[in-house]
Amino acid sequence: MTLKAVKEKNEFLEWVKVIGIALLFAVGIRMFILTPIVVDGASMMPTVEDGDKVIVNKIGPKLTEYNRFDVIVFEAKEDTNYIKRIIGIPGDHIAYENDELFINGERYEEPYLEEYKKALLDNDTLTGDFTLEENLGETTVPDGTFFVLGDNRRDSTDSRDPRVGFVSEEKILGTAKIVFLPLDNLKIIK
Repeated sequence: MTLKAVKEKNEFLEWVKVIGIALLFAVGIRMFILTPIVVDGASMMPTVEDGDKVIVNKIGPKLTEYNRFDVIVFEAKEDTNYIKRIIGIPGDHIAYENDELFINGERYEEPYLEEYKKALLDNDTLTGDFTLEENLGETTVPDGTFFVLGDNRRDSTDSRDPRVGFVSEEKILGTAKIVFLPLDNLKIIK
């Protein structure tokens, strides 16, 4: 083998190594840190719309904790993930009255719903009255679980439905932080 052939072979092997490491790095990031998902449905409108592609941060919340009003993606059923907003954390008592959120008896603002409330043509409420006791038979959100709602309260299957109920922390894939496609919807999720 000539010196030139040996150099070409070594250069080829170096490129294979670099490409292999890059692929492993990309797969690792996608599997363990950030992953894109496509939103299917209108339950989080206007925050996130049907067909939007969002980036889910899988590792951040696992290092800290999930907070009230985080938008999360969780496994609802086998092979079915939902995207919703955390409203209640463990120990919270949740109630809605006259389209206003009450957590532990204190009224909370939901600025992410203002645009949707203004768009209601029938001047009715966006979120119907309910309490945890009425919907799920609990007085507070149990330990290790969260109470979640879609921002499109009139068209969302969420914790108000006993088939979904409280979301176990183990079922949460991560927080949705960024809409990256389509480009005209590019934004940070608040």
